[in-house]
This record gives sequence, structure tokens and C-alpha cells, in this order.
Amino acid sequence: MKYYLIAGEASGDLHASNLMKALLQKDTEAQFRFFGGDMMSSVGGERVRHYRDLAYMGVWPVITHLGIILRSRKECFRDISTWHPDVVILIDYPGFNLEIARMVRSELGIPVYYYISPKIWAWKGYRIKNIRRDVDELFSILPFEVEFFRKHDYPIHYVGNPCVDAVHSYLKNADAVSLTGSGRPVLALLAGSRRQEIDRNLPMMLQAVSGIPEAAAYDLVLAGAPGIDPDFYGKYLKNTDVKVFFGKTYDILRAASAALVTSGTATLETCLFRVPQVVCYSMPCGKIVSAFRGRVLKVKFVSLVNLIAGREVVPELVAADMNVQNIRKELGPLLSDTATRKEQSAGYEEVISTLGPAGASEKAAEQMVELLQNTTKSR
Repeated sequence: MKYYLIAGEASGDLHASNLMKALLQKDTEAQFRFFGGDMMSSVGGERVRHYRDLAYMGVWPVITHLGIILRSRKECFRDISTWHPDVVILIDYPGFNLEIARMVRSELGIPVYYYISPKIWAWKGYRIKNIRRDVDELFSILPFEVEFFRKHDYPIHYVGNPCVDAVHSYLKNADAVSLTGSGRPVLALLAGSRRQEIDRNLPMMLQAVSGIPEAAAYDLVLAGAPGIDPDFYGKYLKNTDVKVFFGKTYDILRAASAALVTSGTATLETCLFRVPQVVCYSMPCGKIVSAFRGRVLKVKFVSLVNLIAGREVVPELVAADMNVQNIRKELGPLLSDTATRKEQSAGYEEVISTLGPAGASEKAAEQMVELLQNTTKSR
């Protein structure tokens, strides 16, 4: 069968690539065409456009690049029309993907599957109407989503979490080598995957760490984001001892004793590596955002760790709460064997147990192939 996949950022590229590998195991004649990244390309198929051409976030960056985004969307739809796959598989990235789903379902009638649901349980809940209308099957990777969609009379498939798969596979195959070679403990900095995130979060992270006496005993290691030029980090890392590694996020987390992490998939990956963390997410107009947060967001937490646990396991410094003083206050107790560190570790075990065992990619692929085969038979 022919599979058309669309991933709009680094985490989507990772999870889509694992799904593609699993699809090949279930369907040895699978053909792939996609909007995605290097990891998807390594599996095979034809990449139409790299996700870095689409990865814009925030109101102003989206507005200033709107022409590129709209042209890319039209290009994507035309390509789907020409290739005419058996299914279109969307991976997260809702602003782009939900519009593609609408166009594909209304004009082409091709089945649309969504892998890694849009986070409509957090905000933009009105999108449930679009999902009901345009998405044939939704494959969830977060256990609490099942109840949310059930309340909206939309059945979904919980397949487990692909981060569990990725970390499990990495730990099973990784060589035990020293990351820095110094023998010192590592403090990991995961400042985001987009330029805007890095601009807002990294300077504060660096300033905060420089003022924590215990941090002087650590090697500071920054996870370089895919698609970001190394020179981009230079203006922040000048005159520092921070080491930057690209394509080695899991190596960094395996070596880390603690971490500062920008909210997103990285918070969950840090949990799976059992690394104590502080979640950091600076935003423009932080005080205004914080004041209206309760009216915009439908959930109490922003990190996947806390959302899955249903309580605060890791501290979240978001919008107005994200400042140098608060980072120091929350990070300091995690740099030694404290009750705070032990409590966070215990919370991690709850989250890991809730997620379930590895095998999300295989389970999703198996269900997708079976559904497609049944659809073909019923025609």
C-alpha cells in the first residue's frame, strides 16, 4: 500500500520514522512519500519537503511566513492528489495537518489517519468538530486522551507512547561511552527545537545556572536542535564552557544527572531516562499570558509528565514564572540527594507505569494496516 505521511517538527520526524519502520514489517510492499525530516528519509521513500521549511511558531513568525506556509500546503495537497495514496497519515502539527485533512477528505475521499493527536484537550477544543468530520481514525499516544475523546463521542485507539519505544530501543543498543570525557556529572540543557524557543529560554537558563554554586561541579551540555545552524548558538555560548552536541539528545540524557527542559516531548523523554528536571518555557508578554492562562488553557499543567500523572511531579516555570530566580530555586535541590529529588524520581515511576510497555509504533502500524485491509475488502 501507499502511505503519505506529514510531520512538521523534529519529534514528529522521529515518531513518524519509527511508525514507517513498523509499517514495513506489517506491509512489506509499503511505499512512502512524505513531508518530514532526515529520520524519515533514512527509512526510505520520497521526501517532498523538509519540515524545517514549515516549523514556525508564535503569532508573528506565522504571519511573516504565511505565504510560505500556504504555498507548502497547496503543494502538499497537489502532491497527494497526484500520487493518490491509500491513506494519509498526519503526525501532530495541527495547524497545517487539520487543513490538509479537510482538503483530502472533502475533495479526494482518501482515508485520513491521525497519529499523535492535536492537543485539543489543552486548548482550541472547537477543533473536535474538524476531527470528527475529517479524520477517519485517531491513534493516541497519551492515556488520558481516551477519556477526553470518549466524552466527545469520538472513539480513538490508545497504542502506547512512541517515546517509550525510542528510549527502550536506544538503551538496548547504546554503547556505554563517556559523553564529555571529564568524569564530572552532566547538567543537560534542552532549550527547544525552534529558534524562537531557544532565543527566549537559553539565555535565562545559562544565567540561572551560573548563579548556583552546586552547578560549578557539573559539565553543562546543550542539546543542539536539528535544523539549527551551530553558529546560531554562538551568540549565547561565547565565553562559556557549555558543550554543544547535535543529534545526541539521548546520549546527553543518559549522561545527565539533572536537566533544564523546554516544555514538549523532551519533558517526557527526560522522565523516561529518569533525569530530574525543571520545565522552563518563557513566552512573550509573560505576565499577560499568565493572567489569562486559566481562560485559554483547559488543563492545569503544560508538561506531559504532569499531565500523565495528573499532579505536579516536575516543577513548571511558564510565562511569568519563568525567570532566573525561580530556575535557581527549583534546580538547586535537584543537584544533590535531597527529598525533592527522591520525590520526583518516585513520580517518574508512576508515569512510566501508566504509559505501559514499549511497542506503540508496532501496535499503531498493525491497527492501521488491518483497518486499511478491511476498508479495501469492503469496497
